[in-house]
Amino acid sequence: MIKPFSQACENNCDPILSVLTRIFADRNSVLEIGSGTGQHAVYFAASLAHLQWYTSDLAGNHAGINLWIDDYRGDNLHRPCLLDVNAAQWPAPAVDAVFTANTFHIMSWQSVQAFFAGIDQVLAPAALLAVYGPFNYGGAYTSDSNARFDSWLKAQTAHQGIRDFEKVDALARSAGFSLLEDNAMPANNRLLVWRRQ
Repeated sequence: MIKPFSQACENNCDPILSVLTRIFADRNSVLEIGSGTGQHAVYFAASLAHLQWYTSDLAGNHAGINLWIDDYRGDNLHRPCLLDVNAAQWPAPAVDAVFTANTFHIMSWQSVQAFFAGIDQVLAPAALLAVYGPFNYGGAYTSDSNARFDSWLKAQTAHQGIRDFEKVDALARSAGFSLLEDNAMPANNRLLVWRRQ
């Protein structure tokens, strides 16, 4: 099997890391939900050596993630656990931070709701949640490219689409989180950071 590769992951690693380095400076452990190819996990675990980085995804992505982990030389990066956000029980370790990238616009809205309903199972008090991806504001796209991307997503699968920031923030608040930061990222993406109350 060839190690999976995402050019988008390659492009956004450094901008994301610049925020994670700051916000995760006092964290001990991070659960990455939807580790995808595994590129982010390897890059961030190597750069944030003080963290235990736990990967997770649906079963179909585990082989690719493990290929990336196979080449990793540190001891702070963990093999993926099978995590479906729609499941009643999350078989994941307790952590003081969660990171997810480019997942909310791939999940159905019901799965985004399930994400916030289930995340309480793995988070310590005052834990941080960092979410990277495109968002709409005030019901409007932030760029023409995001509008085109949203049309492309919906053409692939009807349940996909760029989410409204206000609706996601309302879900977060209802789950006991308060917004700390809304960071602008390249390519019309955002990196949102919430703290659990």
